[in-house]
Amino acid sequence: MTAQRGTGTGAPEVVGDRMDPAAGQTTTARPLVEASPKRPKQRWTIPRGLDVAAGLAWRVVLIAAAVATVIYVASTLSVVLIPVVIALILASLLAPEAHLMSSKVRWLPHALATAIVIIGGLAIVGGVFTGVVYAFISGLPQLTSAFSGSLAEIQNWVRTGPLGLNNQQFAQIGDQILGSIQSSQAAIATSALSAVGTVGELLTEGLLALFTLIFLIHDGGAIWRFLLGGVPRAVRDRADVAGRRAFASLVGYTRAIIVVAFIDAVTAGIGLWLIGVPLAVPLAALIFFGAFIPTLGAVISGAVAALVALVSGGLTDALLVVLLLLAVQNLEGYILQPLFLGKSIKLHPLAVVLPIACGLVVAGIPGALLAVPLVTVVDNGVRSLLRTSDGEVDPGTVNPLDPRSARPEYHSDPAVDVVPEAS
Repeated sequence: MTAQRGTGTGAPEVVGDRMDPAAGQTTTARPLVEASPKRPKQRWTIPRGLDVAAGLAWRVVLIAAAVATVIYVASTLSVVLIPVVIALILASLLAPEAHLMSSKVRWLPHALATAIVIIGGLAIVGGVFTGVVYAFISGLPQLTSAFSGSLAEIQNWVRTGPLGLNNQQFAQIGDQILGSIQSSQAAIATSALSAVGTVGELLTEGLLALFTLIFLIHDGGAIWRFLLGGVPRAVRDRADVAGRRAFASLVGYTRAIIVVAFIDAVTAGIGLWLIGVPLAVPLAALIFFGAFIPTLGAVISGAVAALVALVSGGLTDALLVVLLLLAVQNLEGYILQPLFLGKSIKLHPLAVVLPIACGLVVAGIPGALLAVPLVTVVDNGVRSLLRTSDGEVDPGTVNPLDPRSARPEYHSDPAVDVVPEAS
């Protein structure tokens, strides 16, 4: 539809798209309402802080779920995993000797060397631990009475000291303790009955550990190559180097912790005997076992020794024992550990305490004992994977049975020091 309007000259003006009869031409009219420009679609923008927080949140949730899954599987299969881990630790102690024996004595088969090392090694280790356990158990009654006497001394100090608790309050505390013990008699009886069943479990786990140990020493190389078959070929050499360094660190740790525990026990036992503390041998045995749980074991065994010294010789002997144990710990931290472990196996104290606490929660005392060796293996393996220089290392130059191979600057001569196929 078009519209016409007058112009001052009398000629009609074309507004639409039709021909004006007077003008004789066709023009296109302008629309009466101009079309508005098309607006771009509006996008919602997420604040950067919220985006970063959301990314961190889902990653933390994913890691927590993975850790929870690993802990659940480990606790469910602890009856199998603990013997396998014990066998792996014992293999790190005995496999180098079996390899050395079979390589030095050419006519000796590797299977026979494995049998000799396992029988002899278990006899020596078992004999040492049996002697330490016997010394600890034989002095345990006297140690318990001395510990009870030290608690009585503490109670006397609390009564006469600044707290000023009277006998009635002590009687109430004693009644509460007695009531709690009586109320838990059923649980104690159940635990005692279930202990009979654990004897069979311990025997089964011991046989599983022994069976696993035999094949780890005899066919350790073949087992490791089989596990490497599941790694992509592009990164197989890198994983091989990391695994070899990790096992070499376990070899060094196992050797060092036994030597350090022995030196700590002997030094502390002689010091306790010179101070005049009774039950020096059982206390030294307790310190020996405490050395296998770094940091926490030293604190617990040191506290027991100080309490025994307190009841037997008074405050002076207790302070002397504390100074003695501090000297032993400094000897271990500044001389023994750098000498036997080296910097490549040294862990931060927080990386020791937290795994021990987690192992204690998940698997009890065995978990606390095995936590630090596992952390040592994982730490060295991850460090090797993150180390750029290890990407160019030939796996054949890293001897997993040599503790020096845990250090990146050490490489063995493959022509001289070669791990056998069945090691």
